[in-house]
Amino acid sequence: MSAFNTTNSATRRERVTEIIAGASSFMATAYIVVVNPSILSQAGMPYNAVLTATVMVCFFSSLMMGLYARNPILVAPGMGLNAFFTFSVVKGMQVPWEVALGAVFWAGVVFLLLSIFNIRTHIVRAIPTQLRYAISVGIGLFISLIGFVNAGFVIHHPATVVGIAPLHPPAIVFLLGIFITSILIVRKVKGALLVGMVLSTLAATTIGRWWGGNEAVVVWKGIFAAPDFSLFLALDLINSLQWALVPVIFAFVFTGMFDGLSTFVALAEAANLMDESGEPRNIKRSLETDATSTIFAALFGSSPGTAYIESAVGIEAGGKTGLTAVTGALLFLPFLFLSPLLSAIPAIATAPALVIVGAYMVRPVVKILWLEMDEAIPAFLAIVLIPFSYSITQGIIWGFLSWTILKIVSGRLREISIALWIIDLLALLALALE
Repeated sequence: MSAFNTTNSATRRERVTEIIAGASSFMATAYIVVVNPSILSQAGMPYNAVLTATVMVCFFSSLMMGLYARNPILVAPGMGLNAFFTFSVVKGMQVPWEVALGAVFWAGVVFLLLSIFNIRTHIVRAIPTQLRYAISVGIGLFISLIGFVNAGFVIHHPATVVGIAPLHPPAIVFLLGIFITSILIVRKVKGALLVGMVLSTLAATTIGRWWGGNEAVVVWKGIFAAPDFSLFLALDLINSLQWALVPVIFAFVFTGMFDGLSTFVALAEAANLMDESGEPRNIKRSLETDATSTIFAALFGSSPGTAYIESAVGIEAGGKTGLTAVTGALLFLPFLFLSPLLSAIPAIATAPALVIVGAYMVRPVVKILWLEMDEAIPAFLAIVLIPFSYSITQGIIWGFLSWTILKIVSGRLREISIALWIIDLLALLALALE
């Protein structure tokens, strides 16, 4: 009887640990509920509807990860992919957001087929490691640049292309937000990005009321409202199937493909979530969940979903099973009813989070072999072209093409796999279509 009670007690402690871990991962990931609508609304999509879509993607995808893949990993709309959707596809290519959602859907279908037949894993492993690092770094710089621009801190300058804005009130609040959020992160405060956004919003309420002119930056519209499902099934599946959008679908497929797999591998290695063969645990089901999340996102009205590296916070807190992801999924649901409150958070309050997320994403830069120029030059081109061209697609295309050309001329043709030749052909096709 004593042994039985001890076993039950241990089981309860494990469950409590998993629930606490889920709450920890949620706190680290919850910023996306505010940041994703703030980015996608710039594509002309209604803020409240995108917020509802974001929550639904987070809930369903994380729940699937917990129940189907049984991994302690949260899934949500991906940073970088939302920026690509808004600034490269909708604004840059003048693609209607309904058509862009259709492209996300077809990318999700391709993801799912590649995952079901386990082709996705082989393709990602064929991609040069240095380019994987470089593209992550480039996307990090891209996201940070968007944060600086959204805050009005970096502006267009006729003489130097870009420049720094004068220290006007919004810029001061933005800088204050970066410093506060950075301090919270250094002090290892859970949910630092979310807390930083709240404190930045409180600071921004003074603009237009006590100083900085007569126009208020923060406009309170209430606290609760019914969810807005107006974006559900708003995607355009027909017009998204056109040759001109092949580069867009290719970019969604490629970026999401190695982003999700690299996240799973990194988390599995960090937490020793490996199976008997040494592979990340339930990797096939996890990749299928990641792919399904992109389809969910398109149907509900959001940019693609992906596994979140912030899940490491919960794993470090003891999360090892799907209960961690299920807990996080359930904690997203209350945000469905808080759209008036969350819509009051201004761009200058979400911008610090974008800049700091960029700082997280540039970490792999130290892994790039900078002294081997046939590796370093393609990596450099991918890094700089993503933010400089405001396009993830261009960074990917020129990174791969330059890597292949330099390997050919340096007599290292054997390093170019068949899968990479296929990717190069797709890159050339994307350029031709553009």
